[in-house]
Amino acid sequence: MNGGAGSRRPTTETKFIIGFSLVALLVHLLTNQGYGYFRDELYFIACARHLDFGYVDLAPLSAMLLRIELVLFGTSLFALRLFPAIAGALIVTLTGLFARELGGRAWAVALSCIAALCAPVYLSVGNFYSLNVYEPLLWTGCAYVLIRIVNRGSPRLWLWFGAIVGLGLENKHSIAFFAAALIAGVLLTPDRRHFARPWIWVGGLIALAIALPNIVWQMRHGWPTWVLLQNIAHSHKNVVLTPTQFIAQQVLLMNPATLPIWVGGLIWLLVSREGRRYRALGFAYLVALAEFIVMHGKNYYLAPAYPMLFAAGGVAIERVFELRMRWLNPVLAAVLIALAVIIAPLAIPILPPEKLVAYMRTIHLAPPRTETSHTAALPQLFADQFGWEEMVGSVARVYQNLSPEEQKQAGIFCQNYGEAGAIDLFGPRYGLPPALSGHQNYFLWGPRGYTGEIVIVLDERADDEREQFQSVEDHGLIESSPWAMPWEQRVHVYICRRLKRTLHDLWPKLRNWY
Repeated sequence: MNGGAGSRRPTTETKFIIGFSLVALLVHLLTNQGYGYFRDELYFIACARHLDFGYVDLAPLSAMLLRIELVLFGTSLFALRLFPAIAGALIVTLTGLFARELGGRAWAVALSCIAALCAPVYLSVGNFYSLNVYEPLLWTGCAYVLIRIVNRGSPRLWLWFGAIVGLGLENKHSIAFFAAALIAGVLLTPDRRHFARPWIWVGGLIALAIALPNIVWQMRHGWPTWVLLQNIAHSHKNVVLTPTQFIAQQVLLMNPATLPIWVGGLIWLLVSREGRRYRALGFAYLVALAEFIVMHGKNYYLAPAYPMLFAAGGVAIERVFELRMRWLNPVLAAVLIALAVIIAPLAIPILPPEKLVAYMRTIHLAPPRTETSHTAALPQLFADQFGWEEMVGSVARVYQNLSPEEQKQAGIFCQNYGEAGAIDLFGPRYGLPPALSGHQNYFLWGPRGYTGEIVIVLDERADDEREQFQSVEDHGLIESSPWAMPWEQRVHVYICRRLKRTLHDLWPKLRNWY
């Protein structure tokens, strides 16, 4: 029986894309509940419950997507991390589609998908909720539209390019640097002819229109994100990398075994006869690399740029070895997977904490620090997933010892958004009121009507509180986890009474944007 066109079977390339994407999804779903809530996740949940067109330290799209998750699935770890798991799988999907659009066949698609699957940074960001998990999709989406245009696609595709950039700006402002790098790449190639046509300019207007609500929000609030970035730049909070260190850490974040793939892809884009038509992508990577080195960006800031290089590298390796030494393709794939298995415990929570510490000592390898204050035994990503429920329990015991009248007046002030987010997430089960804080967007949510007559304060020392309140009682250290960040293990719970001025008057001095 002839089934006609409707019976067409998926190609080998399509099977590879679907198969490796499902493997990525399964890896995340099986491992993303290993520890607890990450500090930033607690804050993002708070932001999702206060929807707005902007926040001090993030654009609104990720908070809106998280609000959808919360409404549909609740706040369990599985629910919270479902979208990141799907996004992590889609990174693999888009990488494979990219390789196929570049002219790659089965091995090109397979190698590029395996590289995306085995990169520790993508394993990590797909395992918890953050802005970063959507970045590779949006950056690669821009690059994918560009190669569709280069492959004689309709110039109207620039409208889609603008739409993706606009959504990217609503997710994380750093896509502006990649968009600028792509435009620079286009200007450095014959594709600059598109600037003489209207579509690329209309695409730019679409990007601006989508980003406009957040721009207006920033203007109305005094450009808080810019203030935050300036404060961070002068705080020595982040580890400053030399150019050599930055590049070396790219190798580690992407899995050292992928180095021949993405470097080969960059070379293929820049110098090969077949790849030169896509040279704008190679220039874009180099420009983005230079941008983040000059600005002393964190090591993972460039991570969203690598799917396009994995795709190009898969094509390059397929072309080089398709006639001779074809056996090197499966060997390279096996090495990629083997090294990923070795590195995986550093990226996703698959070992108990004590075993992870021993494992890092055994292999003499640990994720590079991105912040100067990180001194925990575990990598910061993992250490920040411990101690939150214990902390809230400690606060609850102090709160419950107050009289009913004092409980009605009492606010809970936290020094950072992790503590405040934990109070807001776990506190209701103990009858705790919403948290107060001057950190990041909590400052903009204000004192919420509290007078300062009685405030439970979390702090390492009470020097400031003794100046601000007439009475300060130390109720001891909070309960925490030995695996939590060290400064969280030094936090005391203080009952502070009779603020010497109103909380409303004091609030402007409590702003803590860093």
